[in-house]
Amino acid sequence: MSATSLGTMDFTGMSTAEKQILVFSFYRDAELRGARLLFNLLSHMKDGEAQLKMTAHLADETRHAFLWTKRISDLGGAPILIDDGYQRRLGLRTGVPKTIIDLLALTVVVEERAQSRYNAHMALPNVDAETMEVLKSVTKDESWHLSWIEKEMHEIARAQGNEEQAEKSLERYRKIDREVYATIAADEAELMRA
Repeated sequence: MSATSLGTMDFTGMSTAEKQILVFSFYRDAELRGARLLFNLLSHMKDGEAQLKMTAHLADETRHAFLWTKRISDLGGAPILIDDGYQRRLGLRTGVPKTIIDLLALTVVVEERAQSRYNAHMALPNVDAETMEVLKSVTKDESWHLSWIEKEMHEIARAQGNEEQAEKSLERYRKIDREVYATIAADEAELMRA
């Protein structure tokens, strides 16, 4: 496995399978980095129900990474290590979240982007059945992830008497997300046309 950055890739001459392996490697990278974020969040979530939901969410993220890894393997490839993917770029722009509200808001934004990317991929013509199965599975989970994390963020903010902070954090991270995603959207769109 070699490390890659989307901006330095030349897509000409790549086979459809090679392009799929690259796209799925980016998805896999995002899921693994999302799992790392959730693992960090786990130590901040003290009540039993939040621990249960967070652990289930973490299990989903690692399962998603496995599904993408398996899909790559089924295509005859190996995952490509991504050194400059969406979540890495986002992390460089956001810095380390300083509060639990910021951590949860960042998680909401990352989940929104994942859901958006997967929905856009499902809408493409000629998506093979095996890939569609993975996309449907991970998208179903993303809906639940978004719902519970956003609710938890608002409940914690309310308990702290700081609901405005939750909205400000979401707004800040969504703005950064749009800027970061714009830096990779054109290259990703070209890959998706495979």
